[in-house]
Amino acid sequence: MKIISYNVNGVRAAQKKGLVEWLKTTNADVVCLQEIKANQDQIDLAAFEAAGYKHHYWFSAQKKGYSGVAILSKDEPLHVAYGTGIESMDFEGRNIRADFEKCSVMSVYVPSGTNLDRLTHKLEYMDMFHHYIDSLKDTHPNLIICGDYNICHEAIDIHDPIRNKNVSGFLPEERAWFSRFLKSGFIDAFRHFNSAPHHYSWWSYRANSRANNKGWRLDYTLVSKPMESRLIRAVILPEAVHSDHCPVLVEIS
Repeated sequence: MKIISYNVNGVRAAQKKGLVEWLKTTNADVVCLQEIKANQDQIDLAAFEAAGYKHHYWFSAQKKGYSGVAILSKDEPLHVAYGTGIESMDFEGRNIRADFEKCSVMSVYVPSGTNLDRLTHKLEYMDMFHHYIDSLKDTHPNLIICGDYNICHEAIDIHDPIRNKNVSGFLPEERAWFSRFLKSGFIDAFRHFNSAPHHYSWWSYRANSRANNKGWRLDYTLVSKPMESRLIRAVILPEAVHSDHCPVLVEIS
């Protein structure tokens, strides 16, 4: 199974930049999208279906044009869960999960901490999310949680760790949470295969950041420990330029 996760920063804008045509070349089985910024009736669904994704599931924010996640799949899932059932997490459309016979795939979009109020919300979300996943693992042990976590875990995951040490996305408490989450039973699939620095998944639109590779690794494919032996590869795909993020890919047997 080949799974791609992509914060598209607006699915309608990404479609205009060739997203669907690019997806055809990847031949992924499941695609997790974040920050779709649209309701389902605003999206060109037929284009995704023509690309082979007959089964698509969208969980939009209550606020129009904001946040939202989706899962596209070539095969029909056994079950789809919209949100977590926790209202303060779900009103912004940040979690959707598709259960298949041998694994469950979640698309997650963790809030950013752009100001004090949003940082407080982000930290609360992260704690609730951890508790939710701890419970979910009891019934769904084979979990793949893909998405934009809005956190750089280690210094090698950000181009300038010194200057950004007090910036949300690289705060000590955010990084510590990520470490605890991994220790609770998950593998950072990309780091499982690649320990080199300078691999990022988001670049600011300012100061020619992408061309100079001054980026942040915010997007992850986290795979539960019971699936470790099934990991085949995990890569970042910076050649895809439909967003300020780029996709990340994990492949499992």
